[in-house]
Amino acid sequence: MKSLPIRVRLSLWYFAMFASAAILLSVTSLWMLRRSMDVTEYQELQERAEDVQLVLQHEDPNLRLDALQKDFESVYSFKDDGKYLQVRDQDGNWIFRSKRMILQNPDLPQAGHIPSAGIQSEFHQGTRFVRLLTYPIVVRGKIYTVQTGMALNKSTALFTMFRTDLLLLTPAVILLAALAGHLMSRKALKPVAALAAQARLINDRNLDTRLPEPNTVDEISDLSRTLNQMLERIDNAFASVRAFTGNASHELRTPISLMRTEIDVALFRPRDAKEYRETLMRLNEEAVRMTNLVENLLSLARADGGADALSTAPIDLRVLIQSAVRTWTAPMQRAMLDFRADVPVENLVLLGDANSILRLMSILLENAAKYTPPGGSVILSAAVAGPRIVISVRDTGIGVPATELPRIFDRFYRVMQASDPAPRGSGLGLALAKWIAERHGTQVTVDSQPGRGSCFSFSLENATLPVPTKGVFTLSGTD
Repeated sequence: MKSLPIRVRLSLWYFAMFASAAILLSVTSLWMLRRSMDVTEYQELQERAEDVQLVLQHEDPNLRLDALQKDFESVYSFKDDGKYLQVRDQDGNWIFRSKRMILQNPDLPQAGHIPSAGIQSEFHQGTRFVRLLTYPIVVRGKIYTVQTGMALNKSTALFTMFRTDLLLLTPAVILLAALAGHLMSRKALKPVAALAAQARLINDRNLDTRLPEPNTVDEISDLSRTLNQMLERIDNAFASVRAFTGNASHELRTPISLMRTEIDVALFRPRDAKEYRETLMRLNEEAVRMTNLVENLLSLARADGGADALSTAPIDLRVLIQSAVRTWTAPMQRAMLDFRADVPVENLVLLGDANSILRLMSILLENAAKYTPPGGSVILSAAVAGPRIVISVRDTGIGVPATELPRIFDRFYRVMQASDPAPRGSGLGLALAKWIAERHGTQVTVDSQPGRGSCFSFSLENATLPVPTKGVFTLSGTD
């Protein structure tokens, strides 16, 4: 079951919040009014009881009971306070009883059994609802019980009217809460709707378009900035894919065109075996070049897709160097280059993926052979640098200008030399080398001077136990 839209959910939340607040306010108002009325009524009854105490204090202490009763009769018979009043002393003698109290005859406890705050009680008398307070008072050491009351008809009418008004007002407030919740949800989601409308206009042809960023510090501005950052990454990725596809198509088109040209020329007329052999050799060179290009393209595609998994394990450095020497001795000799490898005498072990590290070294050696003129030298070396082992490929080639160094690891980028206007290679080797190094938690560094050669280096974790043997062991191309 699908959940409700955010706008509907926000409206319901706002409605529930405002409605709950309205109901809570109404209930609280009723409770506070009832409590205020109860406190006020208690204080009024207490004052009436204390008024009786003042009357008794002003009476003559030697006055007889019948005279005291006449005095109270004269004071309270015509007073409103006397409508619900009766007073009795500690001996059980009645000092005063109003007619309404005689008619109702409410229970009057003994003074000694009444708490200091008094006892409240209620009763109905006809249409009247009366609240009583039975209150003890002390006059000249003698305890009296005073029971006074007041009709609550006016208070009850006031409370009923207030409750009725609340019952009529609360539904109106709840309806307003529903309307306010709807309006507030629309206002809250309006910037999101604007972002969504703008985002729907963006496609693969206008990825350079950016969403508006509000000049505020809130969730909407943060969302807009995040989406713009995502669009920036997608735009760069699309640009990279387009450039990659275009460059790959161009690089593949060149050897295929050359191969077709060679084949067309060879088939134009009959030729002898020598000419066919030369044609096949040229075709083989182009096929090898295209194979290397396709392999590099596939490797980079797998790298971008995260399909190539590296298996890190201890690697014997000397075995790794010897494998590279065996592979590159013959190509270096054909290029008329002096090739050798310098490694420490002690048995060093490094951590990495053996096949990937060997490929990284082969890329650097291939570049050195490609850009070093005949008669030059290429040195593959390894040295311990603290907790890491640094592997370097140094040549005496044409070098790289300082202005070109930041871009030599870009895909399909090739350095343009004045002495060599036709760029060599496909421009994928160093990009692949950079990816392999990054997967091993390191990077390829370059130290180069035009006309004096280059040195490409990378480092790996040293997993060798400390050994006392020191020195350097050299492998030449004839070993």
